[in-house]
Amino acid sequence: MLAVSVTSSARAQTYDPAFPVCLHVWTRGNNYYDCRYTTLPQCNATASGRAAQCIINPYYAGATGPQGRDRRYRRAY
Repeated sequence: MLAVSVTSSARAQTYDPAFPVCLHVWTRGNNYYDCRYTTLPQCNATASGRAAQCIINPYYAGATGPQGRDRRYRRAY
């Protein structure tokens, strides 16, 4: 018996490092990210009424890590 598997082509899940906010869209059989938003309110306006959610882009190139305090200058109590 020959079994044939039919799969739909998967769209690559990519994040554009140029924008800080992405829109995650759910459609029938195809989910994708649209990273072209500069603010959450801008993205939320696009997501309104759709099966979509705005997320912070984890690969945003302009993002900086948490700023640690320099403990040399802290006063000891």
